[in-house]
Amino acid sequence: MDQRTRFLKTINGQLPDRPPTFVTLTPQMAQKLADATGISYEEPIDSLLSTRISHTGMLTKLGNDCVGIASAAPKDHPTLTREDGIKVNEWGMTFKSTGLYDEFYEYPLANAESVKDIEVYDFPDPFAEGRFDHAKSTFKKYSGQYGIVAELETSIFETAWYLTGLEKFFMDMMMGTPYVETLLDRIMHINTEIGKELIRIGADMIWCGDDFGGQSGMLLDPDQWRTVFKPRISWMFEEFRKVNPDIKIAWHSCGSIIPIIPDFIEIGLDVLNPLQPLAKDMTPEKLKKEFGKDLIFFGGIDVQDLLPNGTAEEVNKEVTRRMHIFGEGGKYIVAPAHNIQPDTPVENVMAYFEAVKEFRY
Repeated sequence: MDQRTRFLKTINGQLPDRPPTFVTLTPQMAQKLADATGISYEEPIDSLLSTRISHTGMLTKLGNDCVGIASAAPKDHPTLTREDGIKVNEWGMTFKSTGLYDEFYEYPLANAESVKDIEVYDFPDPFAEGRFDHAKSTFKKYSGQYGIVAELETSIFETAWYLTGLEKFFMDMMMGTPYVETLLDRIMHINTEIGKELIRIGADMIWCGDDFGGQSGMLLDPDQWRTVFKPRISWMFEEFRKVNPDIKIAWHSCGSIIPIIPDFIEIGLDVLNPLQPLAKDMTPEKLKKEFGKDLIFFGGIDVQDLLPNGTAEEVNKEVTRRMHIFGEGGKYIVAPAHNIQPDTPVENVMAYFEAVKEFRY
């Protein structure tokens, strides 16, 4: 069975030969794999979702069944590096390199208080020249053989706090500071337009997301989530389905989010990601039993302990075990629960792909 057929069967609730896989890498891990395998290293794409759409040539050679497309920085506003080494992207977010990751340096809306503060801010143009060039070229190259996944990970919440700072955003949301609703709506509309254009390009599935969970539970009260975020996410889903009624919608939220999974099902979610293995109650057995009738699962392979610290044999065994549980009935896209980090041995990455390729329903 070819990669595209395998992916399409899975997201449409049909039984393929095995689960499709969609691995993503940090640039450092991609370099390690290039050095070890001889596969050419590809420079990361300039995008907020760089790790989700980069290294495509390498990953399809290793065994990915899916290819990601996303909006990239436009031609007139690429990510710039100032003389002091601080990076600035088109949203005005600033980053300081720590070697492994770029960490936030300053928050451009750290002093926002009023609706006017949002109205005068220079937000990105969703249709800026060149924004979709990479997505279109990737689609043209890979769409005949691979599943095409449109990436829209930081849909509302995360982009908001990337602009204000996390502590400020939580406090202002709790206190009802006037700018919050306006900021969330502005981000929602920008990202919805980007998502709709990626669907028009030809995506089979759109992968949205915000991290609403931590290792031991929700980051915010579920009722507050239902008041602030659920209506906006529901509106986004409706807008996406106006473009393509058959589009499959995936949502990414790290951490333990058990209380709001039924809400996602209610508003039309098809695919849940990343099924963080070590988060509270996010076991494959519990998720499959409680939500397997309504959802396709995507992710579930541990990047915190198993991949970096396990043996190749342990990786193979655990990946196989999780494919048996999550994949019952064929509704599973097997994937690491996040980008594979550079502390992972190359042998374990290869053991992951070998386990996937050897598995049969």
